[in-house]
Amino acid sequence: MSRRGPRRVAVYGAGSWGTAFSLVLADAGCEVMLWGRRPALVDAINETGSNPDYLPQAQLPANVRATSDPAEAGRGAEITVLAVSAQSARPLLRRWKEFLEPGTVLVSLMKGVELGTGKLMSEVIADVTGAGAGRVAVVSGPNLAGEIVARRPAASVVACADEDTAATVQAACHTSWFRPYTNTDVIGCELGGAVKNVIALAVGVSDGMELGDNTKAALLTRGLAEATRLGAAMGADPLTFAGLAGMGDLVATCSSTLSRNHTFGAYLGRGLSLDEARARTTQTAEGVASCRAISALGQGHGVDMPITATVVDIVHHGRDPRDALTTLMSRAPGAEAAMPGPVPSGIVYSGTIGGSGSRAACQAGGRAATPVRAAITPPAMAHVVSMSPRPATVNHRPS
Repeated sequence: MSRRGPRRVAVYGAGSWGTAFSLVLADAGCEVMLWGRRPALVDAINETGSNPDYLPQAQLPANVRATSDPAEAGRGAEITVLAVSAQSARPLLRRWKEFLEPGTVLVSLMKGVELGTGKLMSEVIADVTGAGAGRVAVVSGPNLAGEIVARRPAASVVACADEDTAATVQAACHTSWFRPYTNTDVIGCELGGAVKNVIALAVGVSDGMELGDNTKAALLTRGLAEATRLGAAMGADPLTFAGLAGMGDLVATCSSTLSRNHTFGAYLGRGLSLDEARARTTQTAEGVASCRAISALGQGHGVDMPITATVVDIVHHGRDPRDALTTLMSRAPGAEAAMPGPVPSGIVYSGTIGGSGSRAACQAGGRAATPVRAAITPPAMAHVVSMSPRPATVNHRPS
């Protein structure tokens, strides 16, 4: 497939992120057809050039049009972007798959894990459509929709098993203010986006209880450790979690009042019930449903995820947040592992690999892991660059 930005892109989902990403694609030169469920909202977008229900402050480019007809949305699309809630993805895809162009690249903006199956969104897409891994991509990173539509500088990751496909999507959404990187670690990028929603709920609860910045920092860093442990157990590259789709997305979601999951958690921390928090939330907080699926994934892979388990207790079992926090903090103390989980081929870390934080035997060159030292360039440092030059591939190699 050519690396030029395609002329025709379908975006299914006219919520905040689907609308914001449509603006990115349009600024990059694509002709965008945005599908929305409600005809009234579609008419408003076409008549006013803005989405009054989700992002009324944003004026969309003229090359974004909307429709409530899924067949019209998919017609002629070289890239098909899916921006619906994670738990509704499978039934909606079943309805839409007959309208998808053969060979269209399927791009997930969804950040969640399917309840019941424990499948990532790329796996759900492949299940329903029959598309191979080389035709399914994921876009994930610190991309708060309100800042994106204001065209504030941002970066993200396009992950796909096929590098050419990733480069095609990269070209389709690269602008002077939105800088996408490519990565072949689809599992790591998806898990980073899904787990950070759960940690954002925990941080929101903490902020709602006014526990302070020390607590927030502890939840952020130990939450990242949980995501990394699970990713390593599922075959992801641990270094992915140090990049935009891991740490980057975690920091943005846990620190911003624009984050739905953080806001939802803050409601719970202030003493609202689950139903009361839902009543005050107009958009989907993916972590509320996905926390149970992610906790089950951890249990199935033998990965300790105490913060995730605590969020499940608070959100779904009605446990008092202060009591849950006491239990979380009172667990048996252990060592902080520098990088839990298996070591990817060719990569050497500085510090002790393994330790009581993971309890899993790590392999490095066929040997049990031991303290090692080597200089590496974290992927996060690769993003400190100008926005306009050709975006790069995130390379996980020692310097």
